[in-house]
Amino acid sequence: MINKLLLTLFISLQVFASSPKMQNRDMSQKDMKIQNKQIAKLAAQELNKALPQIIDKYTTLQNVKADNTTIVYTFELNIAPKTDETVKREDHNRMKEAVTRGTCISSQTFLKADISLRYIYTSATSKKELFRFIINQESCLKL
Repeated sequence: MINKLLLTLFISLQVFASSPKMQNRDMSQKDMKIQNKQIAKLAAQELNKALPQIIDKYTTLQNVKADNTTIVYTFELNIAPKTDETVKREDHNRMKEAVTRGTCISSQTFLKADISLRYIYTSATSKKELFRFIINQESCLKL
């Protein structure tokens, strides 16, 4: 379901990006930022329509929102019987790499449009934040 929504958003972004105003090389940085804020907002609104969404047996996407030119995904992880501290210590680096690689592959359209993605993972048990990853074009270049 999320993949279908993302595909729709990517197609919409491609159509939006091909408009005459977007093709104008003289488009100001200010106009581009305004446009990217709107794209992030629309993407978040569309994705939220299908939430909550179970991703796998541990992960549920709870919320998507826009924060300026960043799309913020909030996931809840069922980490029992592990503690929050154990998950933070043992899984942070592995999760960061996996999320970054996946995002760099699946969200190139957003990243190329200078829209970043923030992933927040919280514990289903404690409701506390476990991880937070911000991914932009530069993150992908570091892989």
